[in-house]
Amino acid sequence: MLIHPTTARPHSAGQLTGQDTSHLVAVGNQFVHQQMAPALRAMQQAAQTAGFDLRLASAFRPFERQLLIWNNKFNGLRPILDSQSQPLDPATLTDLEKIHAILRWSALPGGSRHHWGTDVDVYAANCLPQDTALMLEPWEYEPGGHQAEFSEWLCHNMHSFGFYLPYREERDGVACEPWHISYFPVSQHLLAQLTPDMLKAVLSHSDIAGKSHILKNLDNLYIKYIENICEV
Repeated sequence: MLIHPTTARPHSAGQLTGQDTSHLVAVGNQFVHQQMAPALRAMQQAAQTAGFDLRLASAFRPFERQLLIWNNKFNGLRPILDSQSQPLDPATLTDLEKIHAILRWSALPGGSRHHWGTDVDVYAANCLPQDTALMLEPWEYEPGGHQAEFSEWLCHNMHSFGFYLPYREERDGVACEPWHISYFPVSQHLLAQLTPDMLKAVLSHSDIAGKSHILKNLDNLYIKYIENICEV
């Protein structure tokens, strides 16, 4: 990997947990970390030359947005998916089982890498069939899927711009996400700065569903779903 040097400056708790946007800049209609933006734009240009219209399906996501996603899933207003992207029956799950099931596909509010602006979900717009909605499910990026050729290009080229796939393969934590890329020169430092104690302080003052179970098991959840990522 061609590592683009960057300073490991400290970020505030608000920046790390999606409550402060002072570290972000706009790229199109999305927001990303200001130190990542040049590399992202350069990779978009390279992708365009290769025939792919690289776009962001999701970039920075604020705490409140992540909290809404979480609470809707926990409270049955939005489906909870299993590892094969099939809906689970929440009535058959204990609260702790629901927490683990949600964390396969959705991060804890305050613990999402999308809060940092260094992590984005990408796709090739020109590879998306007409009248087809992007689902961000693994089959779309696997052989035979409409994003397969783009995914192959991404895997061969993103490292030159400082990006990698933190959820490249199954590690008994977050499900495989071939669309989720991270800007390693910055994100490596932010992961080290986001501590369980910082996350606990934020969640303790939130109205997150399942709070008591989350806080009781937070150290293990941190290890399994936040710290547990693929190597560069």
